[in-house]
Amino acid sequence: MPGCGPFRAFAQPPHCLFIAPCQPMASTVLIIDDEAAIRESLAGILEDEGFAPLTAAGAEEGLQVLEEKDVGLILLDIWMPGMDGLEALKQIRRRYELPVIMISGHGTIETAVEATRNGAYDFIEKPLSYDKVIHAINKGLQFDRLTRENRILREKGQGINRITGESPSIANLREQIHRVAPTDASVLILGEHGTGKELVAQTIHRLSNRGNHPMVEVNCAAIPEELIESELFGHVKGAFTGAVEAKKGKFDQANGSSLLLDEIGDMSLKSQAKVLRILQEHRFERVGGAKTIEVDVRILAATNKRLEEEIEKGAFRADLYYRLNVVPIEVPSLAERREDIPLLVADFAEQFRHKGVPHKEFTLGAFELMQQHHWPGNVRELRNLVERLMIMSAGEEVCEEDVALFLGRQPVRTLPSVADAARLQDYVCFPFKEARRHFESDYLMAKLRENEGNVTKTAEQIGMERSHLHRKLKMLGISVK
Repeated sequence: MPGCGPFRAFAQPPHCLFIAPCQPMASTVLIIDDEAAIRESLAGILEDEGFAPLTAAGAEEGLQVLEEKDVGLILLDIWMPGMDGLEALKQIRRRYELPVIMISGHGTIETAVEATRNGAYDFIEKPLSYDKVIHAINKGLQFDRLTRENRILREKGQGINRITGESPSIANLREQIHRVAPTDASVLILGEHGTGKELVAQTIHRLSNRGNHPMVEVNCAAIPEELIESELFGHVKGAFTGAVEAKKGKFDQANGSSLLLDEIGDMSLKSQAKVLRILQEHRFERVGGAKTIEVDVRILAATNKRLEEEIEKGAFRADLYYRLNVVPIEVPSLAERREDIPLLVADFAEQFRHKGVPHKEFTLGAFELMQQHHWPGNVRELRNLVERLMIMSAGEEVCEEDVALFLGRQPVRTLPSVADAARLQDYVCFPFKEARRHFESDYLMAKLRENEGNVTKTAEQIGMERSHLHRKLKMLGISVK
C-alpha cells in the first residue's frame, strides 16, 4: 500500500485512473537508481503501462546495459555512490541520442539547471508522482520521435532523395526503385563514381517501411582496415589501444532501419566474413566482446567496382556477393543520359540560389556544349561545374564561351550550310542583341505552341525555372492566355 514497503518513494496516486497514450510498440525504458525499492516500483508501473523496463543499480551498470540493449528513454537518479547521475548524463549524451529524465530526492534549482544544460530532457523530484513520471516518459518519447522525423524532413527539404531526369534510363531506374523499396531485400547498387549511388540508396530507404528512421551510412573505403570492424560492429572498453570506452557500431545504430555499405568492394575479407554472418544470422559480436547481439537491419550496398572481377582476383567473397546481389540496380552514367543535363542544371542552380549564389540562366549554346562533354566525374562533376559557373562567370547569363573556358575546351565552329544560312536570314540583318531577342522570342513562342501554351511544361522542357520563364516572356512581350 502507498506510504510503506517498495512504494514509499511515490506520492499517493489519485483516485482517477491515468491512461497513457497508446504505444505502437513497447518502448524500452532504462531505470538507473541505487535504491532497489525505487527500481522495482518504477519497473512494475512501467510494465503495467505497456513499456519494457530495464533496471541498473548504478551508473556504471547502466552504461553497460546501454552498450548491450536498445533503449528508448532513461530515468536517471542523480545521487548515487560511485559515478553520480550528472557525470553519467554527460557520458550518455556524448555516446547516444536518447531522452534522459533526471530524478532526485535532494534536487535544487542549481542541480536542475546543470542537468538541463548537460542535455537532460526533464527533471523530476522525489517522492515521485505516478502521473508525472508516466506523463514525462510519454512526452520524452514523443519529443525524441518528432526530433528524428524533423531531421528526416529537413533532409528531404534540402533536395536529398530526389532523382532528377526524364531520360529512359532514369525512368527505368525509378521503376526498379519503386519495385524493390517496399521489400526487405538486400540491394547492390552499381555505377561509376559520381553517378548518384548514395542518392539511389536514400530513395530506396525513404520509400521503404523503415523510412521513418534515419538511414545509417558507412564509407568502407574511407576507414582504415584496422578500424573498419570497430566502425561496423562497435567495440568493448579495452578491446584495443585507444578503446578507452565502449562504442556502438553502425549495425547497432541501424537496428530497425537500413544500413548503406558504400564502396563495399574496398572492404577487407575479414570484415566481409562478419558482414556475411549478419546477413545469414542477424547477429554479431563487438570487437573484443563475447556477447552476441541480434539486430534487424536491411543492407544496401554500393560500389563502383565490378565485383565479379574482384572475386576472380580473390579480393571479394563470392558467397557475400550472392547474398548482396539479391536485387542489383545499375545507376546510369551521365553520358548515358545527356538529355537530362538541362534539368539537372536547373535543379542545381535552384539549390545554389538558396545558398546565396547569384542566379544565372544558361543559354542553349551552353547546354549544347555541356551535352557534348564526356563527364568522367558524372553528375558530381556537373554539379561542381554549375556552381563554379554561377559564381565565376562575368555576365548575367552563362553562355557557351563560359562553359568552354571552365571545361578547358573551345566551342566547335563550322561554316553554316546553305540551309542553315537561309534559316538565319531572319536574324542576320539585326545587331547582335536585337537578333538574340528576336531568336528568343521565336524560340519560346514555338515551344509554347508545341506545349499548347502550358508554361510549366515548357519550362521543364527547356530546362528553365517557371518563374524565370514568366519574367522572360514578359520582357519579350509574349502573352500567354
